[in-house]
Order: sequence, then C-alpha cells, then structure tokens
Amino acid sequence: MSNTSDAVIIGGGIIGTACGYYLSRKGLKVSIVEQGFLCSGSTGRCIGGIRQQFTSPGSIKLMMESVQHFKEMEQELGVDVHWHNGGYLFLAHSPEKKQAFLSNIAVQQAAGLKDVGWVNAGECREIAPGLDISGLWGGSYCPSDGQAYPFAVVQGYAEKIKKSGGSIYTFFQVSQILQQGGKVTGVKTENGQEFSAGAVINAAGAWSKDIGRMAGIEIPVEAERHEALITEGVEYLGIPMLVDYRADGGYFQQYRHNGQFIGCYSPVPNVPGHSVDSTFEFLHEMPKRMLKLVPGLENLKVIRQWAGSYENTPDGNPILDRTGLDGFYTVAGMCGHGFMLGPAMGRVAADFITSGSQAAPYPEFALKRDFSQTEAMK
Repeated sequence: MSNTSDAVIIGGGIIGTACGYYLSRKGLKVSIVEQGFLCSGSTGRCIGGIRQQFTSPGSIKLMMESVQHFKEMEQELGVDVHWHNGGYLFLAHSPEKKQAFLSNIAVQQAAGLKDVGWVNAGECREIAPGLDISGLWGGSYCPSDGQAYPFAVVQGYAEKIKKSGGSIYTFFQVSQILQQGGKVTGVKTENGQEFSAGAVINAAGAWSKDIGRMAGIEIPVEAERHEALITEGVEYLGIPMLVDYRADGGYFQQYRHNGQFIGCYSPVPNVPGHSVDSTFEFLHEMPKRMLKLVPGLENLKVIRQWAGSYENTPDGNPILDRTGLDGFYTVAGMCGHGFMLGPAMGRVAADFITSGSQAAPYPEFALKRDFSQTEAMK
C-alpha cells in the first residue's frame, strides 16, 4: 500500500505541523507521519514559554517573528491558543551575571528587540509580585515574551493541513528512508506502508538522529530527559516567566488562562536518553526552588509531574538545512525551544524547501557548521 504526496514530514509535534501548515499554504500536498499521537513527544511535554531573549541573531529574529504569529494565531487558525504576553524575567544574582545579561541585551536590541531591557531589583519585584529579591542585582526583562498552550497550537495547525488536502498518520513509525539515485523518494513504516514524496522533512525532534541514520546522514542531536510539574490553579498573580540560572535555580510561570503554575529545571548532571520516568527527587526539589523565589506560593498543591526530552545540539542552536541526500531536509535540534521557535521555523523551512536554495537560510543553523559558538541563553 502506497501513499503519494509532495512532502512527507516525519514528526507530529510543533515543528512538523508548522512545516506542514506552511507547505500546505504554498499548495503542496503534505503527509505527516507520527510514531505516537500528535503532540506526544517533546511539544506536549514542554511548559509553553515563548521568549525572544537569545544571543544568536538568527534565534532572536525567528522568535520576534514567532511572537507575531502567536499573537495572530487565534484569528489565523480559528482556535484559542491561550496566547498571553506575560513576559520573561531573567534574574541576576551576581555582578558577573548582570554583566552577561547587559551584553546579551545589547545584542538583542541591535537585532531589533527594542522592548528588552535591564531592570533593578526593586523593579523586578514590581514586575513579579512576591519575588524575594534577597541578593538580587536585577534582571533582563522583555514584556512582549509570553506563553501559549502547545496542544491547541498543534491541533490548530493539523486541522488546517487536513482542510488543505493533507493527511496525518498517527502511530506510524518510520523504519526506512526510501531513496534512488541519490535522491529521496519517500519513507517506509514498520507496518510496511510506503509514503512516496519528492521531499522528506526530518522533524522528529529527539529522534531526529535515528531518522538521519536511516538515510546515512549524521544529525548531531542528542536526547536529554527533563522533568516538569504543574500545580492547581489559583488566582492569577501577574508573575512572568522567572528564569534563575543558579545551580539550584529553575524556571516557572503561571498560566493566564487557568492560574496553574508550571515549571522545571535543568538536571545536573544531565540525563541522556528518551526516558520519560518521573522522580521523587524532582518532585521534592522543584517546589523548593520555586519557593526560594516566591515564598508566598507555599500553600500551592502540585497535581502532576512528568518528563520529556530536550533535543540538544552541541552549540545550543537548531538545525534547519538540506542534507547530502537530495530532497531530504532536517528541521530539528531545537534544544528545548521548539514550541516557541515552531511557527517561524515552519514558515522559514517551507520557504527554503520550495525555493530550491542550496544554502541554509541561517548559517548558524546549518547542518555542517562551527559548533564552537554557543548560545548563551539556553
């Protein structure tokens, strides 16, 4: 049994569906092949934050575009994605971190992000009511950063793809990249079904390295487990996403639409692999880290915890490029930022794929690049 389309996209998360949506808008017939259900990978396990505060000019530019897409998404997709520009506040608890943030702000403003700026400790507390400012030097604040609901965004894109004549196949696991004469011809799944297309997009996230190897292409992406939790809903307190880069820090925000707090931290040492196991260590530690910043949250009840995968590259920047196999593209390695980058990444990828261009649209996102220039605000 064979299915023919213009493009096959491997992966049904934010990157895959955004690519599919923008390719569909260009008139291409799209098939998305997903090993689980839509949003079952990293996208459905993220905490929904959306920020423009990066140090890579490409990421800053893409994120400024993504924020605009999120603002217009309800009208464009016809679904409420719960967009709210609640802001991001990066906290500096040392003079060295203050200086680093000031340098980052200069880069961001030069790239066109005009509303980002330095705020002192007192202003931080005004921005984030209840914030403990003990030892705080200040922070980097961008009020146009925000939040949205990942499942609504992905479903919105998926419905538009289907209305444009595309198809979405869930619980189909790709086992082979089909090729002939140095050109991709489609994919084959474990159940024997073939999907034929002149373009195949590897948007498999934490599994993109495995997909690349099916085509003999090495994709430098490594999966890493991260855990998260969510609380009961309470009255909205107006606290932006708080980011604390200290060794015992973390990041969390309150959803505007239901009052729940959601947060996580980066484990040290890191936990490589695809495990989605939850740990008592995280359940014990994350609330302590939240209370260290906002002590008034002490009576909040945690209602759920889970784990998912970051898809990390060596330099903390994504990959958006063609590969050595003609017609085979990689849009992956989002390093925990896939949901926020997704809308703009999908638009740029669709333009790139249909243009026939040989050069990656952003040199810092090329598959073959110097990985020594690391994104400082991972």
